[in-house]
Amino acid sequence: MADPRFFKNLGPFSLAQICEKTGIALPSGSDGAQLYFDLADLAGAGPRHVVFYSGAAALRDVFSASKAGLCLVPQAGNRVPAPAGMTVLEAGSVGRAFAAVAALFYPEHSQPRWRQSEAISESAKIGRDVEIAPHVVIGPAAEIGDGTRLGPGVVIGPGVAIGRNCEIGAGVTISHAYIGDRVIILPGAHIGQPGFGFATTGEDYLKIPQLGRVIVQDNVEIGSATTIDRGALGDTVIGEGSKLDNLIMIAHNCQIGRHCVIAGQTGLAGSVVLEDGVVLAGQVGLGDHTRVGAKARMGARSGTGSAFFLEGGQDYGGAPAKPVREWAREIHALARLAKPRKQGSND
Repeated sequence: MADPRFFKNLGPFSLAQICEKTGIALPSGSDGAQLYFDLADLAGAGPRHVVFYSGAAALRDVFSASKAGLCLVPQAGNRVPAPAGMTVLEAGSVGRAFAAVAALFYPEHSQPRWRQSEAISESAKIGRDVEIAPHVVIGPAAEIGDGTRLGPGVVIGPGVAIGRNCEIGAGVTISHAYIGDRVIILPGAHIGQPGFGFATTGEDYLKIPQLGRVIVQDNVEIGSATTIDRGALGDTVIGEGSKLDNLIMIAHNCQIGRHCVIAGQTGLAGSVVLEDGVVLAGQVGLGDHTRVGAKARMGARSGTGSAFFLEGGQDYGGAPAKPVREWAREIHALARLAKPRKQGSND
């Protein structure tokens, strides 16, 4: 569910209104007057929530156990039976249909609207001993904890909460986020912007509203020019004590565990999970829905495709990533094959 601190919900809407908005026929025998109050993900939904299921095999068990009242699903053919009590709407494009429903509930879902004339909103709560450099902008209902320092040109969006004794560098922007205590954010980082979510129309691409948040826990450091997208429905989370280098991309719904270390120019696609203590060297690339087990380490320029699982406690290299010794043996084998043969050799 979207956080009302950041997003205004215009619901409820009836099943008939949702069908009209998506261009889907009202299911036979259903009650068109049935009201739905919000959007949710499959796991967290209740009987008055609208969800979507793309048909992905990895989510079948979650779909089967969901308590959602209404679910957008692919047209019949590649999906499992819906759980009892769930109404389903079959869509030619689940992404397009859900984008339409999300825009119905939350028409203002992109960038914050700045209606204030002063740099620091009168409704913002500023703690004791806060240092505010020139050209800082702080939005309505934002909160800045005691002892926090804001560098020149920092922009804090409406409703954002920042903890105590943080250091926010010059030119940092933060929206749709909760920041813990003793967090360091170096100049030029951007936190809480919309995730990269689109549904194809066949000729163009339709933006899917990004209605989640970014949660940065205590004692995290975030490097210069690093970007962290907010979740699509859930949250993007950076765990306690984790350290992120410069020029890192964290996409929507990623879950970074505690005390992880991520080196520069690394990119994480949507819904990647790093368990506690993971170390990623420079230029690692992880495909969407990849999970890396606790205390695993990945070498520079290693990576995965979509939906990989790497066991914890091991070192990995290469792309697609493999245990480092296996990867090294393959590299040596290729080198031997490519080595020029001596004339007359039978090797």
